[in-house]
Amino acid sequence: MLRIYNTLKREKQDFTPLEPGKVRMYVCGLTVYDYFHVGNARTLTVFDMVFRWLRATGYDVKYVRNITDVDDKIIERANRNGESIEALTERMVAAMHEDCDRLGMLRPSAEPRATAHIDNMLGIIGELVEKKRAYPADNGDVYYAVREFPGYGKLSGKSIDDLRAGERVAVDGHKRDPLDFVLWKAAKPQEPHWCSHYGNGRPGWHIECSAMSRAELGDTLDIHGGGWDLQFPHHENEIAQSEGASGKPFVNYWMHAAFLNMDNEKMSKSLGNVFTTREILNKLDPVQGGEVLRYFLLRGHYRSEINYTWDTLQDARASLLAFYNTLREVPPAAAGPDGVIDWSLPQARAFRDAMDDDFHTAQAFAVLHELRGEVNRTRSPELAGLLRALGGTVGLLQQDATRFVQGGAAQGDDAAEIDALIAARNDAKKNRNFAEADRIRDEIKARGIVLEDSPQGTTWRRA
Repeated sequence: MLRIYNTLKREKQDFTPLEPGKVRMYVCGLTVYDYFHVGNARTLTVFDMVFRWLRATGYDVKYVRNITDVDDKIIERANRNGESIEALTERMVAAMHEDCDRLGMLRPSAEPRATAHIDNMLGIIGELVEKKRAYPADNGDVYYAVREFPGYGKLSGKSIDDLRAGERVAVDGHKRDPLDFVLWKAAKPQEPHWCSHYGNGRPGWHIECSAMSRAELGDTLDIHGGGWDLQFPHHENEIAQSEGASGKPFVNYWMHAAFLNMDNEKMSKSLGNVFTTREILNKLDPVQGGEVLRYFLLRGHYRSEINYTWDTLQDARASLLAFYNTLREVPPAAAGPDGVIDWSLPQARAFRDAMDDDFHTAQAFAVLHELRGEVNRTRSPELAGLLRALGGTVGLLQQDATRFVQGGAAQGDDAAEIDALIAARNDAKKNRNFAEADRIRDEIKARGIVLEDSPQGTTWRRA
């Protein structure tokens, strides 16, 4: 049985969905004002892995990941660029999809945008006001009255009084209590706004996810995910809004992905170590890069922090190359009838046990490495097929093995030139002109290509 660490309960629990065989999963998506950074990439990749694994093990999953397309950062960036927020957000959504595709992510089942759910947000705000859990202020804002929700703080594990004394508390004379948070912001000049019973304005950030998750999945979700930093205040406020309005439990299993550090330091603009996913992908081989970064982001357990350096990324590349070299040398057979994995096989069972233990990819990848060793020893196409199929459950090892190993050099004229040089080298060796054969090998090496000679012939790959 799948067990998930539930942040709310602070323990691993057996996973029992609301409806047998079906999963309702919501993940906080991106605020689309810029290219997303590699820390965001970890969270997005983790929940793509969760989505894939749930589907691979038989669940019918509706995976909803929202897009925040109106926000202070978006407004500021659009003004700075001299473009409309619509133009900015459309451009950034397209870029987000491009980079997610490069990382091998599946598209979510639904990708709702905040601006398309304003009426749903106002509906929840109206319910909260009616229940005295929210109140309009004299400045045109509408605030959530935190002390009117008895369960506030249950996700972060802090009491109201602890939070009241915390440094995150904003000072605002229009609030009844400094902990209260905004649901609806009164319109400011030159900013986008919508009409409402409370006056022209736009939604606060937290209400967006309550409205979009309810519209797509209902009042209660099986799984809600996001980055570790969203527990407070964002997810805490989502609980207060959603449960305060519906009177029902909001989420049964909360999942949070840990941080990605850059060279042993937390990412910070002040340290200058915030890199976009696109920047990193563009430095990598165009064929290998997306999967290399994906493998790197998944090979540590999602609740453990991982450390990014160029060396750790290259180590991930070396591991992937080892897998693909095996699949190139031992062409895989189908995993089973119709490509279905036989989970009774010992290697498949060990992999599944690891993944069902709170998506423990580190242990699961160790199983893949052991299986690769068995393939190398036995030269078994069936085991190679199982290796490829198990990798596929988490979005890995699905490329053509030769193309992956050869990388970007396998495209276009480069590949033809390299093949021609290999043929010339073989002719030189056949004619016992070893000096010429060595010269050609050095020329090929200078192109960043490694030759591998075997009784079956000469193959090549990127260095």
